[in-house]
Amino acid sequence: MRYQRTGGAHLDQLVEDARQGNRHAFEELVRRTHADTFTLARRLVSNDEDARDVVQEAYLRAFRSIRRFRGDAQFSTWLYRITANCASTQLGKRRRHRHDELDEEAAVPDLDPDHDPAAMADATALRDRLEVAIAELPARLRAVVVLRDVYDLNHAEIADELGISESAAKVRLHRARRKLRTQVFPLPGEEGTDDTEEHARAV
Repeated sequence: MRYQRTGGAHLDQLVEDARQGNRHAFEELVRRTHADTFTLARRLVSNDEDARDVVQEAYLRAFRSIRRFRGDAQFSTWLYRITANCASTQLGKRRRHRHDELDEEAAVPDLDPDHDPAAMADATALRDRLEVAIAELPARLRAVVVLRDVYDLNHAEIADELGISESAAKVRLHRARRKLRTQVFPLPGEEGTDDTEEHARAV
């Protein structure tokens, strides 16, 4: 059975058909979710080449595991979790300084270069520092920052997406933002500091 590109089966029915081994149903799930999956992967790994590898691996894992999907969570949540895990693996393989363009949503001053060239130069320098700082975050912290500050998910939603507790999501976000701030805008005496051991154990 093939599925129409317009209309077509309900997502839950596609998932059920895919669980039963229907390849066309799984292909339709890929088509319907690919844009969101690639966007998430791109946010997590910072460049298109790595994002394509992450998406390919995520759908491969999803295809291999779809029969075990029980529906305890939404299919999108399950797929997001797989994608985040694949991104973490990808970042672990390529842990190095990267200078790719920061996501457009990154918080940098919105300045008009024609109005204030000096300020624009400062903004560019800030963007560069943020690029490096975000790329250097451990994958588990970077995922939380992306889901909160780009996708605007709350702590409970982040916890659900990543399969962690809500308290762990809060701690990871706190640690990630502190690491970014101390690296980009360090205050006197903050260099080299980190959160408490209790917080570290919570994640």
